[in-house]
Amino acid sequence: MIDSELKTEYLEALSYWQLQLQDLHELLLEGKKMSPDKIKGLLGREARAKEKYDMLRLKILGIES
Repeated sequence: MIDSELKTEYLEALSYWQLQLQDLHELLLEGKKMSPDKIKGLLGREARAKEKYDMLRLKILGIES
């Protein structure tokens, strides 16, 4: 059974990463206009969100690195 705190952390990380991905898809696939500094920030947020999600996923799977 997964610890409830870990489960909450995982679901929050997944949700936040999905939001960042949605914004990235709007930029890349739908042609949303953004200034270069906003694009840089978006890419950084998406990358960090993915890293946190991946870390928690591995923790849930018992494959912590």
